Amino acid sequence: MFRELDDEGSQGRLGKPLKIGVLTFHRCINYGSYWQARSLVEGLAARGHDVVLLDYAEPKIDRTEWRCAMQPLLPRRSSREDVRLYGRKARAFQQAIAGLPVSAPFPLREPSAMEPRDLVVIGSDEVWNLCHPWYGGYELFWGGGIPAKRVVSYAASFGNYDADAGIDGRWTSRLQSLDAISVRDDNSRRLVSTALDRDPALVLDPVLQFPIARPAQVVPPVEPFVAVYGHGFSAEFGAAVRHWATTRGLKLVSVGYRNDWADEQRLDADPFEFAQMIAQSEAVVTNFFHGCVFALLNEKPFACAVTPYRMNKVRDLTQALGAEAHLLRGDDAPELFAAMLDNPLDPAITRAIVRLRAASEDYLQSVLA
Repeated sequence: MFRELDDEGSQGRLGKPLKIGVLTFHRCINYGSYWQARSLVEGLAARGHDVVLLDYAEPKIDRTEWRCAMQPLLPRRSSREDVRLYGRKARAFQQAIAGLPVSAPFPLREPSAMEPRDLVVIGSDEVWNLCHPWYGGYELFWGGGIPAKRVVSYAASFGNYDADAGIDGRWTSRLQSLDAISVRDDNSRRLVSTALDRDPALVLDPVLQFPIARPAQVVPPVEPFVAVYGHGFSAEFGAAVRHWATTRGLKLVSVGYRNDWADEQRLDADPFEFAQMIAQSEAVVTNFFHGCVFALLNEKPFACAVTPYRMNKVRDLTQALGAEAHLLRGDDAPELFAAMLDNPLDPAITRAIVRLRAASEDYLQSVLA
């Protein structure tokens, strides 16, 4: 159902096959985390390389991830029925993740225990976010102790760790030890540039770089709908979207999380159902980075609510592609919602994606040579 990359589609094999390990947040119960991990692994494997996700193990963090998945809207408690649906979603993620190629497990704090690789690729996701509630500050994600001939990053991000905060000598030294660096947003570029006095490559998130998450066949929906992806929207933003959808006779379907102002809740959608639903939708309403990414991947009109936690990521993504107008607030004029959601994406955005895809390909060729 989903696209496959062949050697031609990914610019062919690049020299001798390498044993590659990808180091990212592949265990997260999150649509974006799953698809960026799978996209990067399959994008590299299509070039003829032996690629696995490096399967670090930390039971305490796994339990934290599951608790968060069961109650994603805290401090608001989810109902017993919603928890049941979130549990079904989490188990579907567990099954999907189990289908990915992974290394033998090793302790998160003991990277030297992993099987040696020719190349380790750190990224994508917020692998360098020192504020991350459970992965922040682990040297593994900065290349510390990794038994590999070369260690590089691809589309790494500092997430909501702001560039103005800077990084100290410990993390600067870790960055200096990497063989090549690329990031996916300008906030991360500024942090690396300031620390190392040189600019890293700016590349696309793997979901956009390797479009396997865009279904090859889209099943027509029973009725037209708008996909809502995210949570914690302001009441004003939800009301503005509700008004826009009602006046156009469109159903609002909330995917993965409860939003009471939507007409339908699909809390238990698995990663494949999520990708299919975005492709089926008339438009996407989100406040998540990968909500924007999936809308762009499927060339869907979208509106993204601005939130402090995800501002760095969504701001830099939309600026890089000339799509800043798609960032909206609840108190924005209704005409802006209509302008963003009623009309096809500006073709200039698609052209910008093509340009960044070529630049990302150049970076990948350099690190795989």
